[in-house]
Amino acid sequence: MAPDRVDTIGAAVVGDVVSFLDGCYPPAWAADWDRVGLVVGDPGAAVGHVHFVIDCVVETVAEAIANGAGMIVAHHPLLLRGVSSVAATTYKGRIVRDLIKKDIALFVAHTNADHANPGVSDSLARRLGLGDLRPLRPAAPESSAGEVPAAGARAGRVDRGAGRIGRLPTPMTFATFTAMAAAALPSTAAGIRAAGDPDRPVVTVAVCGGAGDTYLDDAVRGGVDAYVTADLRHHPASEHLAGGGPALIDAPHWATERPWLDDVAGAVRDRTGLAVTVSDLATDPWTSHVPSALTVSSDLTAKEQRL
Repeated sequence: MAPDRVDTIGAAVVGDVVSFLDGCYPPAWAADWDRVGLVVGDPGAAVGHVHFVIDCVVETVAEAIANGAGMIVAHHPLLLRGVSSVAATTYKGRIVRDLIKKDIALFVAHTNADHANPGVSDSLARRLGLGDLRPLRPAAPESSAGEVPAAGARAGRVDRGAGRIGRLPTPMTFATFTAMAAAALPSTAAGIRAAGDPDRPVVTVAVCGGAGDTYLDDAVRGGVDAYVTADLRHHPASEHLAGGGPALIDAPHWATERPWLDDVAGAVRDRTGLAVTVSDLATDPWTSHVPSALTVSSDLTAKEQRL
């Protein structure tokens, strides 16, 4: 769900967009290892078009250039770890060069957008049809004390925090929910993986946009029937299931965060009146999916038995 609409402003500069996004996703809410905010660009530079992406890579920068954008808003940091050079001899250096040459600002909202309310996981939850949302792991009370509510916050909202827990409007089996999730999420070559009893009833669901096996225990404590996230690792997932935890859906990282782009782009458009575009370029590294030999063999055996 996008932050609330507010009155539009006049001719925008990069700093206007930055101020609005910092209000929605205060930098203080980011993890201490994260790198968020304005990465490239002049806050005083005029901007008429903003391009929204999950990853600032060569291809999404090319999209921004083709669209005539003066600013990119990305979810993942371009310069997360320390660098000693942005020379054009390096991959990220070439990106920085192209941004500067084309006068395109780059802004990042990462874990501060993950933990906001509404934020990345709210967008994922809404895409899956969940309601009555609450945090999967609420923000610590001491980190919330004295904070000024972010733009878009409304009285009576649940607290901010990582992930979300919500309810489906209609109970369904895990097999049906898995099929619904596959259809609802943006398409990628990898598809989604599921683990759990196909006939298990599903009513309450936890979600976390991006890598979420850190919150497997929170999903158990939340008493949910299924947990949707990305980048689940072999041992944590298998031990979680062996311990009787909720059924799991492992979706591509990009696909779980892509729904947020629509919401934040809509909020910026409503706030500033600027033109916005959203990248549908899947930036997950996996570009194809081939069934295993065992699956192919089993399918052939089944067909032979029918003949």
